[in-house]
Amino acid sequence: MAEEIPVSRARRGAELGKLIAGQAVRGAGVALSAVRDSEEEHRARTERAVIEAAEDIVTVLGSMKGLAMKAGQLLSMFDVLAVFGAAHLSPQQRERFQRKLSALYDQSAPVPFPKMRAVIEGDYGSSIDAVFAEFDESPIGAASIGQVYRARLHDGRAVAVKVQYPGIDVAVRADVKNLGLMMRLVRKVAPAVSDSALVRELATHFADEVDYRTEAANHATMAEMFRDHPFIRLPGILAELCTARVLVTELVEGLRFEQIAALPDVDRDRVGEIVLRFYLGSMLRERHFTGDPHPGNILLAPDGKVVFLDFGLVKHMDDTAVDFEIACARAAAEYRGTDLRALGVEYGLLEQDSPITADQCLRLLHEMSGWILTDAEIRITDDTAATSLLAIVDPRRGYFENFRHAYAPAEHAFARRVEYGTLALLGKLRASGNWHRIGREWTYLEPPRTELGALEHDWLTTSRA
Repeated sequence: MAEEIPVSRARRGAELGKLIAGQAVRGAGVALSAVRDSEEEHRARTERAVIEAAEDIVTVLGSMKGLAMKAGQLLSMFDVLAVFGAAHLSPQQRERFQRKLSALYDQSAPVPFPKMRAVIEGDYGSSIDAVFAEFDESPIGAASIGQVYRARLHDGRAVAVKVQYPGIDVAVRADVKNLGLMMRLVRKVAPAVSDSALVRELATHFADEVDYRTEAANHATMAEMFRDHPFIRLPGILAELCTARVLVTELVEGLRFEQIAALPDVDRDRVGEIVLRFYLGSMLRERHFTGDPHPGNILLAPDGKVVFLDFGLVKHMDDTAVDFEIACARAAAEYRGTDLRALGVEYGLLEQDSPITADQCLRLLHEMSGWILTDAEIRITDDTAATSLLAIVDPRRGYFENFRHAYAPAEHAFARRVEYGTLALLGKLRASGNWHRIGREWTYLEPPRTELGALEHDWLTTSRA
């Protein structure tokens, strides 16, 4: 149980430093084992190191909460061992590592209820009993900045109550400052990322996230956007009960993501298409989207609708930015490398005299997003997601040095976050579909080719008539 969350910048930085140092020592031991031990002994030591690393990450980042915990959640979505050079490990070892990390979604050490009660009653200015007829003190979920509880109102309605960890606002500000210091290192391994712009964007959004009234407003906007949708559902928001540190929504029951991932192919494929339509569709069609796709935010309701949760990080992209995304997708899908490079220059991502060639632009986009640029039925796996992410972080790529100096505004960095997050979800579902044909509804304004697409088209036609 997390008795106390470290909140100062120095203490949180020290916790991260210890974690990094531990991984370095562990890595040195594995390297020494490679030259000293037998192949069988080395394999056993490597597997132990991998599992110990995952356990350390879960323990440290899970107890820190805040952006540190969110970073761990993001890691758990990708086969990071494949991305960062440990692809030689067996699929079983890599899967075990990812399973350990996935505990950060709902199994991290909870903060004791008396401390959380103080937050609730402090914001309401009254006892819990005055607001809720029943309140289960055992959390049903753990978010990066709060815990979720099951409760019942005096009128009988079942609700989910998200309560902020005490002191998390200070911890998040400390994490943002530490993030700024680390972005120079990130820049060395991730080309086309605007470090200062991205840090400013993250700082703004995460500062907003620690005020649940902002999330309540985001939630209401998104809920209205998807009102009466045939296969997407957002829980109702009880705005009158939301405060800066307490968020109350309708309680929705359903299968968790790991249970969905165990369903037959036909069900996983259906959920996969819905996930794509919600995250990427809302960005390209609505220009308004949630920037935090991950397994903890998805449920499958008994009526077959997919329920989406958590709207702390919602982003609006203007028409110019979305039109650029669409123009690039079309140029890449049609293998028009010269046009693709010209778009980058016109938009300010590339200098006219940049050494980046049209062929390199085309190659990068297909390695990053080939799964949705290719007109074919594709079953997404964890390896698909890892390979796509590898396209922008692997210095061994021939074009890496050139793209290191490209510039991507923060809003497009967020767009890639949504794209990669969506791809990672599809990989964990092992979902199959012609993702390109679905995407053409937004990039080419073509009629739908799937049953779900037809349902959504009918809904759009009637709801916005």
